[in-house]
Amino acid sequence: MGTVFRALALGLFLSSLLFSIAISEPDDGLIRIGLKKLNLDQNNRLAARLESKEGEELRASIRRYSPRGKTVNNAETDIVALKNYMDAQYFGEIGVGTPPQKFTVIFDTGSSNLWVPSTKCYFSVSCFFHTKYKSSQSSTYKKNGKSAAIQYGTGAISGFVSEDSVKIGGLVVKDQEFIEATSEPGVTFLVAKFDGILGLGFKEISVGNSTPVWYNMLKQGLIKEPVFSFWLNRNVGDEQGGEIVFGGSDPNHYKGQHTYVPVTQKGYWQFEMGDVLIDGKESGYCSGGCSAIADSGTSLLAGPTTVITMINHAIGASGVVSKECKSVVDKYGQTIMDLLLAEAKPKKICSQIGLCTFDGTRGVSGAIESVVDEKEGRSSGMSEAMCPACEMAVVWMQNQLKQNKTQDHILNYVNELCEKLPSPMGQSAVDCASISSMPSVSLTIGGKKFDLAPKEYILKVGEGAQAQCISGFTGLDIPPPRGPLWILGDIFMGRYHTVFDYGKLRVGFAEAA
Repeated sequence: MGTVFRALALGLFLSSLLFSIAISEPDDGLIRIGLKKLNLDQNNRLAARLESKEGEELRASIRRYSPRGKTVNNAETDIVALKNYMDAQYFGEIGVGTPPQKFTVIFDTGSSNLWVPSTKCYFSVSCFFHTKYKSSQSSTYKKNGKSAAIQYGTGAISGFVSEDSVKIGGLVVKDQEFIEATSEPGVTFLVAKFDGILGLGFKEISVGNSTPVWYNMLKQGLIKEPVFSFWLNRNVGDEQGGEIVFGGSDPNHYKGQHTYVPVTQKGYWQFEMGDVLIDGKESGYCSGGCSAIADSGTSLLAGPTTVITMINHAIGASGVVSKECKSVVDKYGQTIMDLLLAEAKPKKICSQIGLCTFDGTRGVSGAIESVVDEKEGRSSGMSEAMCPACEMAVVWMQNQLKQNKTQDHILNYVNELCEKLPSPMGQSAVDCASISSMPSVSLTIGGKKFDLAPKEYILKVGEGAQAQCISGFTGLDIPPPRGPLWILGDIFMGRYHTVFDYGKLRVGFAEAA
């Protein structure tokens, strides 16, 4: 699932990719691997180049890297420390082969495969800037050879499957299938501060039906409890970036009890979420329930564009004017208002006015034929974007009518929301000086409200006059039956310690400590 926002240009500081390792085994029986923090080089022009043209192609460094939907150790727990790169990438170290060849990887709950660059990657520039696996140097390597390819939200890799031992913390998983990446086209992984990805999702979304590392940990009896948990440290200045614990959780990193919700669909760690509140007021968008996933591989918090736009409007985020949206409001705003007041069914309104075709559950863009303007001699047909724009306008107006706003106020409000729609790249920027006055945003999970304060949902890049602040909310529209779907990435998981309970098929959240 891809979080999407303004391109970011990152300087490549190759010498800083190697870190010393501190291994300790305290009396609590947990195996910890300490990693030094990656310091941001002062020469990095990220903030200053946020709006640059070349930066448009490099935004993937803080976006999501998991695929789109089609696509015996005596210790009871194993702990892997994580690095935090600008609150946007969290990665830790693993070893592949015997002796272990070290790689930094994203531990990604939104995908299920393990891959690292291969020495046979000859023609992708990205491979030259990252550690590569050498099968000839491993005594436990086994040839497989099946071809494999993964299409991510912000990039792609392809290569072939191999088998070898994988060391994670103090555990060694034997005969693990993984992908040797021989092609990493584009710049997505070129600017990444990690070498590969280790997926922690369910086997149902594993490319090539490979058994995920997590499954083999359990099968080989390496951990006692079928649970793993994430603590993501959102303090960029701290040495430790976070921690993933296999086999349990560390009570030092959360407060109180976890609120658990059942997994509703295996693949991603998916569960049901209740309504979204903006400054304590219900948006009404998820009053009937929405699906969500907890995704450590996504930097931001993604959701349906309709309600994301409402949030970004409330926090003062600026986007790009949507001509289709403003056109719908200008031509059909009053009609939509009248139909809502007449208590027409909201889901059918856009089909009633001819902008959508109702499929029984929702409106879909119809094949609206263009007509020729005889005077101007040009096509003046409806854009397919008019249908989703109309449906957004219906939701926005319905929300305002529930608050007893006047019709003039509602039309002005909806026009303002149109202007807050994010750009095609998905980003929305805010004034850094206004963070303290922004409203809270809350998600309802398991009947409990989980609040996000402005300092927790704004990603600040740079310092002083060069600082840029980006909204942590980005629009991503996934159609039924899979969607609408919310993706709770690092913005949320940094605020709330997250437990992934494979044994009881549930996800738990508690305030991070």
